Amino acid sequence: MSGGRPRSSAAAKAGSAAPQSKTHGAPRMAPREVRIIGGLWKRSKLPVADRPGLRPTPDRVRETLFNWLGQDLDGWRVLDAFAGSGALGFEAASRGAAEVLLLERDAELARSLNASKVRLKADTLRVESSDALAWMARCAPARFELVLLDPPFQQDLFLPALRAALPLLVPDGLVYLESGEPIVAPEELGLEVWRSGKAGAVHFQVFRRKG
Repeated sequence: MSGGRPRSSAAAKAGSAAPQSKTHGAPRMAPREVRIIGGLWKRSKLPVADRPGLRPTPDRVRETLFNWLGQDLDGWRVLDAFAGSGALGFEAASRGAAEVLLLERDAELARSLNASKVRLKADTLRVESSDALAWMARCAPARFELVLLDPPFQQDLFLPALRAALPLLVPDGLVYLESGEPIVAPEELGLEVWRSGKAGAVHFQVFRRKG
């Protein structure tokens, strides 16, 4: 990989360094709402449905992630493939992403996401009720600067999700993966760890597609 991403891709902003329902197996009880922590809709609330194991990405993790990515995502195209509460996708849209697509297989959760979109007048955000892996398999290649993956922890979808997301990335595009343990991307995928962290039981990594 060269020292930076093309101007049309995500890492040029981030700099160099170092649909299914999102029903995770986390033992702790999820909040009934979550706040967007930055950007245009900072402090706006998103509802969290009463689903077994449904757990939005923790505030601390989202804050760290968007500190890594940068607070201004102007021009970025973003896919939140396992949307759940929509916390990750709405954070990206709140920070000015040009296009954010949320995939959510659970029809009730998808309706809730659409209601939040209308309430916040999130015109750059779109919700599709779809299975994440199936949708990514038929998506056109090189479609996104950033793909956000927070699949159900107990379903062992981490590597299948990474494999499905890879063709969707522009050269040097970024893919975020949240999991209950560190995930090593197979070498043949051509992904390198760009950032990684841990908060409690949550491991989170950003991989960069080698140009």
